[in-house]
Amino acid sequence: MFAPPIIDRAEAVIRRATARGLRLRTAESCTGGLVAGALTAIDGSSSAVDRGFVTYSNEAKSALLGVPAAVIEAHGAVSRETAEAMARGAVAGALDVLAISITGIAGPGGGSPEKPVGLVWFGVALGDRVETVERRFGVLGRDQVRQAAVEVALDLILDTLTPPS
Repeated sequence: MFAPPIIDRAEAVIRRATARGLRLRTAESCTGGLVAGALTAIDGSSSAVDRGFVTYSNEAKSALLGVPAAVIEAHGAVSRETAEAMARGAVAGALDVLAISITGIAGPGGGSPEKPVGLVWFGVALGDRVETVERRFGVLGRDQVRQAAVEVALDLILDTLTPPS
């Protein structure tokens, strides 16, 4: 179902999260649960995966993750602010949870000059710390943007789980 590079990343995520005693949560929009799917494709993933939220609509982002409607109104669903709020909502104050959020425009439509197709925002939350990352994949095609977003999401989780050297 997933390409070997995705499986390799997902296995590393599960291994490192388990070793650190962290539970994983995903809050996904444009990827529609693909990150959670990649993680749960790994044997033994229940040792680390806690839950996943697919919050495709703005209403779901607010209802399930507590993203304030005012944030979405002011900045849009595809923004640094929304990605941050999604990640914070997925963590929900737990100290032993690492959450990744993804919100973007996979295409082929829906883009604008300010927010083109291929724009994806990620949020990574651990404890009370949230980092956001923007990627502009370009007009690769819907499936390719989503696949690239999964790869980046897993890499961001791995980076967060890897102690500095």
